[in-house]
Amino acid sequence: MRTISPIAWVRAGLLALAALALSSAPAWADKYASIVVNMDTGQVLHDRNADEPRHPASLTKVMTLYMVFDAIDAGKLKLSDRMTVSKAASRAQPSKLGLKAGSTIKVEDAIRALVTKSANDVAIVIAEKLGGTEAKFVTQMNAKAKSLGMLNTTFRNASGLPDRKQITTARDMARLGEAIFMDHKDRYNYFSLSSFTWNNRTHMNHNELLKSVAGVDGIKTGFTNASGYNLMASAQRDGHRVMAIMLGGKTGKARDRHVADLIEAAFLEVGGKPATDGDLRTQIAFGARGSASADDLALAQLRKLQEPDAALVSARDPALFAEFDTAGAFDEGGTTEEDAGRQRGRHAGPDRRPDPGEPRLSRSRFGRDFRDQPGSAGSCTLHGLA
Repeated sequence: MRTISPIAWVRAGLLALAALALSSAPAWADKYASIVVNMDTGQVLHDRNADEPRHPASLTKVMTLYMVFDAIDAGKLKLSDRMTVSKAASRAQPSKLGLKAGSTIKVEDAIRALVTKSANDVAIVIAEKLGGTEAKFVTQMNAKAKSLGMLNTTFRNASGLPDRKQITTARDMARLGEAIFMDHKDRYNYFSLSSFTWNNRTHMNHNELLKSVAGVDGIKTGFTNASGYNLMASAQRDGHRVMAIMLGGKTGKARDRHVADLIEAAFLEVGGKPATDGDLRTQIAFGARGSASADDLALAQLRKLQEPDAALVSARDPALFAEFDTAGAFDEGGTTEEDAGRQRGRHAGPDRRPDPGEPRLSRSRFGRDFRDQPGSAGSCTLHGLA
């Protein structure tokens, strides 16, 4: 009778697990996308699925706010103006302030509510004020998006509430983030608000990086079941500014950890320090294997175990990847906005708490032509793992 060694049993088990992983790709696999940009130079430090269609969720409100700031600059709106709440706005799905039909809200309060609470009822109030109807406002949003070079974005509402046809890309969101910073610097500080009080109730900003990552000064989170957890974040340190976009996170906490790491690695890169085995650029992973997914890891494990001289390998094996965190990186959301959605992320890993004057930049820098330049897709110097 043939004896099977313990190592053979372990190997067979790992093969079965790898095959199972490959046969049932997780739902988040088709949601994740990211891009990191050096705002000083326009260099794309990292991109992953940056041109693939994704749902923006409440990152949509960044465009809504861009339109508000444009209207204020044009004299069509004042911060002190009061806007009337329609029945349609009062019936908006959460997250919301709970505005009553017929009541009013000041423009400045509306701005604060969008930045912190991500209030969908407020987004509709603004849309109706500026466009007459939300549908007409959305037409204006799409025209503005095209003028900013966001050629792969289609808005269907002003809030980011679920709509299968409301799509964008990480690269387009980077274009929007750069545009609102460059075109409305005098109002950019709204995105750093930690809280907003309305009717004696204080609403905290959903962007946890504002208080946990040095230099982060905006800008917006988003969540729907279809999108996963999204985040657009900007940070400035030592005269350098970076912008990081992540779409499709499994939980709010995992998304925050990942974007925090991308920002830390970006500042290491723009600082010009050589990469070492211990710094985040190495841990997040450089080189051809840097953009591997969990499915890629399973494939690599499978190939290793099928070799005649196969030995058990670790996910930390540098021949596979450097520091791949598989602990709860992505998960399905179950609500329409982050207020309730973050409840699903409550048991994610522990919070990670690590420790104006820029020249105007060309919006064309985020275009596909950057793919063949140093630091962009195909030859990018900073690669983040999903």
